[in-house]
Amino acid sequence: MVTGNPHPQTTDSQTLGELGEFGLIDLVARQLGTSPLVLIGPGDDAAHVATGPSGTLISTDLLIEGRHFRRDWSSAYEIGRKAAACNLSDINAMGGTATALTVGFGAPADLPVEWAVDMIRGFEEEAASVGAHVVGGDITSADFIVLGISVIGEADPIVRRTGAAPGDLVAVTGPMGLAGAGFAALSRGFRSPKAAVDAHRVPAPPYAQGPAAALAGASAMTDISDGLLADLGHVAAASGVAIDIDPTAFQVVEAVGTVAEALQIDPMMFVLTGGDDYGLAATFAPSTPIPDGWTVVGSAGAGSSVTVAGAPFDGAPGHQHWR
Repeated sequence: MVTGNPHPQTTDSQTLGELGEFGLIDLVARQLGTSPLVLIGPGDDAAHVATGPSGTLISTDLLIEGRHFRRDWSSAYEIGRKAAACNLSDINAMGGTATALTVGFGAPADLPVEWAVDMIRGFEEEAASVGAHVVGGDITSADFIVLGISVIGEADPIVRRTGAAPGDLVAVTGPMGLAGAGFAALSRGFRSPKAAVDAHRVPAPPYAQGPAAALAGASAMTDISDGLLADLGHVAAASGVAIDIDPTAFQVVEAVGTVAEALQIDPMMFVLTGGDDYGLAATFAPSTPIPDGWTVVGSAGAGSSVTVAGAPFDGAPGHQHWR
């Protein structure tokens, strides 16, 4: 039996923009309540449902044309790769591996068939890179392209956002800032530097590193989809810790520096807030060996905040829906 609050606290006049993405998630979670079959519910990178001895990880994402991708920026094949990658990353962030995906596809009637075929080819190739496969979905007409994707997978052990403790080290793996720099370049009509633009078109999540961190003993983990500071903010809030990031611990790649110089901004803005790279951030106890491929960039202490070099960050920590 599912139990919930039929009237979560809000006001009739409040808008989604005023409530915000994570305010809405909290509201929905209170509305849905709990079930003994739900081992991990809303609020993490994926849910964990009691479907067998070890349960199943499940996550869903929406990609909307004009918001998450543009056909004049990316090919159908690239959009398919990106759509799969951002979903596979959710399972990776729990320390697991995806096994199957379903795809909901909405599109206008005048969309060339070749575009749809190329998109699903890219999608399936990205899924196959972790051994997953498309097993079904749904198709409907729409005024613009909409992709609704659900992914299932498994992990043992599972790493949540809730396990960080004061004294833990914070480490990251995967590309940092490239996709954000690529988006900034494309937004201004540029098609270079190639490394940055390609990272926005097709992210490269470090699929092997999620399970590796879980087996190494990571205490908490999340993928970096909205921006490093924003996503670490979820870990800090869920775990009840304060996280401080050392900006000198990062090596800014050349393409990120090139875009930052052209726009006359600090390249660390892309590294700390860019998002869309789908790397991973995790916490490890001081006694836990940090796995190969990870870089320590900060530490956790008492509190529930995220700071940079000991000070509050001046600006938005990452992407925010309806802002």
